[in-house]
Amino acid sequence: MYMNVSDWIGFTGVFILLAAYVLQLVRVISTDRIAYSFLNFTGAALACIASVMINYLPFVILEGVWALVSLWSVIRILVKRQHSI
Repeated sequence: MYMNVSDWIGFTGVFILLAAYVLQLVRVISTDRIAYSFLNFTGAALACIASVMINYLPFVILEGVWALVSLWSVIRILVKRQHSI
């Protein structure tokens, strides 16, 4: 099976999303940690890019919103840290 660039980007993004989910399930990271939100942002952003590359709008919307919400969570955690210093 031949994989093109969009496949590699998409698989990488999905792997990162699933890794974040599994790590949270087995309690290695918690949902209120920046690592969890950053993994979700990175994975969703890559999956969104792959979806744009293959012109599949439903997943562009899904992964784009997921990336934005995760980015908002990363920023919120960073701001919270800044205020606690």
